[in-house]
Parts: sequence; structure tokens; C-alpha cells
Amino acid sequence: MKKITIALTFMVLFVSQAFSASKDLYQIKIYHLKNADQELVVESYLEKAYLPALHRAGISKAGVFKNIKSPSADKKDELLIYVLVPYKSADDILKTELKLDKDKIYNEVGAGYLNAAYNLVPYDRIETILINAFEMSPRFNLSAVTAPKAERVYELRSYEGPTEKLYKSKVKMFNTGDEIGLFKRLGFNAVFYGSVIAGSRMPNLMYMTTFANKADRDKHWDAFVNDSQWKTLSAMEEYKNTVSKSTITFLYPTDYSDI
Repeated sequence: MKKITIALTFMVLFVSQAFSASKDLYQIKIYHLKNADQELVVESYLEKAYLPALHRAGISKAGVFKNIKSPSADKKDELLIYVLVPYKSADDILKTELKLDKDKIYNEVGAGYLNAAYNLVPYDRIETILINAFEMSPRFNLSAVTAPKAERVYELRSYEGPTEKLYKSKVKMFNTGDEIGLFKRLGFNAVFYGSVIAGSRMPNLMYMTTFANKADRDKHWDAFVNDSQWKTLSAMEEYKNTVSKSTITFLYPTDYSDI
């Protein structure tokens, strides 16, 4: 934990100088796993140690998601677990890590994960992404979807821009262009929208929407692409050619996820 805290110190010092506390800062941690044994260890840690410790540290809601497996029998999906933590500010990231370091319950309950031997590691790698909330959606939202968690579809989208300037135009499309408002009007139940400020793929923006199931998701997107507001917005010259790569990840929340 000390190495992680030191790395976060430098990152947070940079981020806190550049971004306002009036908007959320989202941390997405992606656990890349090699096998089911690692999956069991990480899930036990997240459910019994990490999320309860976050709650004690003042983070009331955090999400844990697993990727929905591909229906194709000849495609082997990578084992992934996504953890979404909404922070009120950049400083809260470091403060929370320091609180976890001193949390005796956390360190005792999570000992199997935290003290894992070098030859019995609980994961292959952890990927971390920091996302600054958009101006027109400064705080995260809990989804209004009430379907059983195992049936829900949480769609995480990533839009990479070909250049910083063109990327900023796409961000503007969501805010000034009111693409966020369009999603809201059509009932996409967005959890967050934001700009990636630290991650392996940049310039980039990410957002997460939620649906009762896959059929519900497809129905919503069909309504979106045929909506007159979207057709007008997407035809505007300033918003053309602003995405060089889009990545769609389908997730479902674990039983113990808060989000």
C-alpha cells in the first residue's frame, strides 16, 4: 500500500492543481486476472475489506462490475473486474488511501489479498484511470434501473480523439451541445460523464449508462440514433471527425456493488 500511496501523492498533487473540487473525480481500477482463483481472492477482498473500508473512510458509494461474457463460443474473454470510486476532489483520493493504511479492520480482513506472496499474486495487473466529471454533469448518479443486478447492462463507453483540439470539440458536444441532455431525455440512466485525465488512452472521454437488460439497451440506442436532436447535432461541422476510436464495454454489477 505504501508504494501505491507514494505514486498517488504525485498524481494527486498534479491533479489537485488543475481541477476544481466542485466536480467529482472518478477513479476506475480494472483488475486483469489470469484465472478463477485470482477472481475469488479479489472479489473477497473487494466485498469484505475494500468497500466496507471505503464506507468507513467517507465514500458512501462505490461500484464493482464484471464484464459480460461474449456470446461467441470461440472467443475467450479476459477476466476483468472494474471498480468505480467517485471522489469529491483529487485530495480525497490520497486522504482515503491514508485512512485505509491506518484501518485495522481493513488490514485484518483484507490480509489474504494485501499480504499475498510474490508467487501467489491475486491479479495479473491493475489498470487505473482518473476521470474529471463534465461541467454539465458534475456529480455521479445512482441508476434508477431496478432490474435484478445479474440482468442489468452497464455500458461503459470510451471515445478517443484524433487530436487534443478535436477531442475538446467532442467534449463540447456533450456539454454545450447538450448531448448529455439528450441522453437524459431518452432515459439512459447515466452514472457519470467525464474527461480522462490519467490513463493509457488519451485524449479520451468516458461515460457510463445503465439498462434493465440487453434488449432494453438496444431499444434505447435505436431511439437515440433516430432522434431529431441527435441528427441535427451530429450534422454540425464543428462536431464531425472528433472520435478516432470508440470502445464499448458491457458490464453488470456484483451483488455487493453500491452503484
